[in-house]
Amino acid sequence: MAPASHPVPLGFVFRSRSKEEKAPTDKVQADLSQQTRDPQAPKGRATPKRAVAQSQRRSVAAPTNRKEAMKRQREARRVDLAKQREALASGDERYLPARDKGPVRRFVRDFVDSRFCVAEYFLPLAVIILVLSMIRVGNVQNISLLLWLGVIVMIVVDSVGLVIRLKKQLKERFPNEPKRGAVAYGLMRTLQMRRLRLPKPQVKRGERP
Repeated sequence: MAPASHPVPLGFVFRSRSKEEKAPTDKVQADLSQQTRDPQAPKGRATPKRAVAQSQRRSVAAPTNRKEAMKRQREARRVDLAKQREALASGDERYLPARDKGPVRRFVRDFVDSRFCVAEYFLPLAVIILVLSMIRVGNVQNISLLLWLGVIVMIVVDSVGLVIRLKKQLKERFPNEPKRGAVAYGLMRTLQMRRLRLPKPQVKRGERP
């Protein structure tokens, strides 16, 4: 006679089935989490790209009030002015003022700085002539007047020659570039003494630009 079979508890059957159904689901979710998570990021932390983006958002957060906004504007203006001063001394065009930027303006500066210009000595000569004209001696005052006229004539002649040559060079070198105001820019530079010119001269006298 066959031995009587022991009845299987009903709770055991349901627990076994629930474990078997849950196991594949847990495995799929684990696989998906491994695929979506950055392998280089520590577990439970944001990915490097997300962390960088969050730090950038925090660094450029909008100012909380008007006082903070004004403070940031002043700081940005101060940084820009410092960069412009350095650029005027070094010739770095990235931070030069708009009036000094571009290949045309750079060529004009080099063209003027490579030449001897009478106009750059206008101020010291004018001071000397003024002092002579104050001396109450007829001959000295006449000499000062002649010197004044001579300086004016030399500046005009030298400036006319510079304008003619500069226009010719600009037309040959930059036929398709806008050249508006370039000649006047060069003439204004001739009125400044070489050591006081900004941006600082980048070529020597006699050197071809």
